[in-house]
Amino acid sequence: MRGICLLAVLLLAGCQHVAAPPPVSGEIRDLHSGQVLTAQELLRRLSGSQQVIIGEQHDNSDHHAVQLWLLQALGAQRPQGSLLLEMLTPDQQPKVDQVHQTTAPSTDLPAALAWQDGWDWNLYGPIVRFALTQPFPILAANLDNGEIRAFYRQPPVLTGVRSNAPSVKTTLLEQISDSHCGLLPESQMPAMLSVQQQRDRRMAERLLAAPTPAVLLAGAWHARKDVGVPLHVLDLGAAPAPTVLMLAEQGGEVTAAMADFVWFTPARPKQDYCAQMRKQFGQ
Repeated sequence: MRGICLLAVLLLAGCQHVAAPPPVSGEIRDLHSGQVLTAQELLRRLSGSQQVIIGEQHDNSDHHAVQLWLLQALGAQRPQGSLLLEMLTPDQQPKVDQVHQTTAPSTDLPAALAWQDGWDWNLYGPIVRFALTQPFPILAANLDNGEIRAFYRQPPVLTGVRSNAPSVKTTLLEQISDSHCGLLPESQMPAMLSVQQQRDRRMAERLLAAPTPAVLLAGAWHARKDVGVPLHVLDLGAAPAPTVLMLAEQGGEVTAAMADFVWFTPARPKQDYCAQMRKQFGQ
């Protein structure tokens, strides 16, 4: 009898896929309970969500390594429904679809996808290359440049109680000012806020329309539950809100209001973007 029981345990264990260790070390925490998680525990929790948003620091290579590992490991846990990228715009979608359907994709993928220079291909290329080998669709989640210009010239009315809350708009306006090192003229702030929130709204719409389980990769401010895409998902009448995993450098502040889980990666030397921007503005 003991032999039969042992065999049953071994067979059960064999049915549970254990992913390879992640490529990046760091503390992973459940922000609601405060519990520190292993990467395998995080995978099990994320695999139960139909919509997952992974917030990143765009220029951090560790974050992109973690994203690739998560996509591969989640796909081994359950079939992936779709991958959405802030880095893709609607006018790129036909090119993405064409490359995805090609059995021998072009060696010059950035050109074939009309990849935008603002997104470092050295960082995003491995994720895109992997996704192109998978059966699930890769979906654009951002606005076209023409839409951005139109929203900037004439900001549309944004519907929704949560996304229109004064605290949300104040927090976003502060972030926009800080990200431009206080150099942005006050007159441009309302238009910049409108573009930011219209991006969030588009990502929410695309996420809700995407095959599930869906993963959206986006910048940290878009991912945040208190000001970003999750608020717009709720304002569009969907519930529950997406599960948010925030990737952050050690020492950064991420609270339960911002995300459900945080994965702290090693801190990196800070670049003085403001010095570059002041030089650009002649100050």
